[in-house]
Amino acid sequence: MKYTFSGHESFPCKALWLKKGYDFTIKGLDFNAPDSVIELGVGKNMVSAIRYWLRAFGITKNDKAGELATFLFNTEKGRDPYIEDLGTIWLLHFLLVTTGEATLYNWVFVRLQKERKYFDRQNVINFVHRLLIEDNKQSIYNENTVKKDVGVLLQNYVLPIKANSFEDYNTILMDLDLISTIDGKTFQFNIEGKRQVPWQIFLYAILALKGTDETVDYNTLQEIGLIFCMSDLEVIEMCKTIEANNPKSIRYSDTAGIRQIQFINKMNAKEVLNEYYG
Repeated sequence: MKYTFSGHESFPCKALWLKKGYDFTIKGLDFNAPDSVIELGVGKNMVSAIRYWLRAFGITKNDKAGELATFLFNTEKGRDPYIEDLGTIWLLHFLLVTTGEATLYNWVFVRLQKERKYFDRQNVINFVHRLLIEDNKQSIYNENTVKKDVGVLLQNYVLPIKANSFEDYNTILMDLDLISTIDGKTFQFNIEGKRQVPWQIFLYAILALKGTDETVDYNTLQEIGLIFCMSDLEVIEMCKTIEANNPKSIRYSDTAGIRQIQFINKMNAKEVLNEYYG
């Protein structure tokens, strides 16, 4: 298992970095080349940050753009090249949490959230330390590195109380309103106040995580709910909505306390996204 807590150079992901980085990669350009700073129009450290975020969001692998990246960001045929649709941001958030390239995001949304709804920075640092000890990986723990990673995660999601400039609001995931701050020091998963997840994006998440299984148990559905900061009731209502919109392909059952989704007919994740973007 690979654990990654660095690579962003302490920069959160800015709104247009993914599109800019995608365009850079499809031109076949090299992030290590001296003229990459000119081509991307940012400083050297930001070039490294853009490269990291492309990988963390699953936009690139080995600096090559994937099929989903082209589906979204292609200038001529991309569904949302400039990330103007909230559904795209939900999709990107899901990818960030599940690609395995940014360990903290999965641990915070899926694992920390199971234990607590309120937290401060030190809670998260201690939580990471504990999980690494439990996995016998204490040797890779560096408190300063994790501390910076926690700071960047909060910059990505939390609306600043006192912004120094417009740039403080210019992060890609802030509009989801998934984490809010009470006093600048204490934070909470924003179960009640967040934006609503489109059912197609939730279904895409199910299809991405279920593998070849035709039946998806409630533990998996709950995990997806945690990723999107949804309550159990919201997850159940979402499953019912998905069934209502796909009556020939999906059944949601809640019998004898066993909740699950069953796929009657095969569904294609890309077709689900096509339906959303219409």
